[in-house]
Amino acid sequence: MTITLEDKIAVITAAGHGIGRASALEFAAAGATVVLGDLNGDTVKAVAAEVEAAGGRAVAMQCDVTSAEQVGALVQAAKDTFGRLDILFNHAGGSPQGPLHEVTVEDFHHIVDLNLGSMFFGVQAALPIMIEQGGGTIVSTTSGAGLGAVRGLAIYGAAKAGMIALTKSIAAEYGEHGIRANVISPGSMDTAGFRGWLDSLPGTDQDYFEQIPSGRLGVAEDIAKVACFLASDYSAYVNGITVPVDGGTVGLLAIPRV
Repeated sequence: MTITLEDKIAVITAAGHGIGRASALEFAAAGATVVLGDLNGDTVKAVAAEVEAAGGRAVAMQCDVTSAEQVGALVQAAKDTFGRLDILFNHAGGSPQGPLHEVTVEDFHHIVDLNLGSMFFGVQAALPIMIEQGGGTIVSTTSGAGLGAVRGLAIYGAAKAGMIALTKSIAAEYGEHGIRANVISPGSMDTAGFRGWLDSLPGTDQDYFEQIPSGRLGVAEDIAKVACFLASDYSAYVNGITVPVDGGTVGLLAIPRV
């Protein structure tokens, strides 16, 4: 099976690095034209250049996803430039760690806007376009923290859980318009930040890996490939679900380690 996104127009947020960058390259390799947004304008332009060097088509825009206006402009750029919007991949998100009682009101609003808010802004801008053209696909990145509690990530987890609920509502309300919405839940990913956190723990990295059924951390391409599948017509009857891409971690019973 060869997944194709030929002739599709895709918007991807947080596309300047990591999973967003890998998804931009994956989508373009499958034939999509990609409209890329990122808070760092220079890095997202570099990713667009990578796409074009590989023979694809890309447009890059600086975009602060906590701004409804900027997310709306990113989505509208796809419509204005290419005449349609087939795929919206809401990938932007993140949060610092810390105890719930130390979260300020300002922190709360920023974390919610960066995660759930950014998805809402993108969806709100994309839905009228997709309804008018008779269909489209929305993919969003949640987190294991949205499936179960993670200490130090209470507000982040609440926002990510909200993304899952919003996805189900989109599927239920707009499926009749040919619109699908699904969520990817990445597991522990092999990033510099996560490696740094691992290094702060007692024991060895291998101790951590042994708790993951697949025995390794995920890489950006693991998520990008699943996003590409969910964005494609191969998943035409998949709507309103959450797909854990975590090496089997979500399937484990949480019991105390001896």
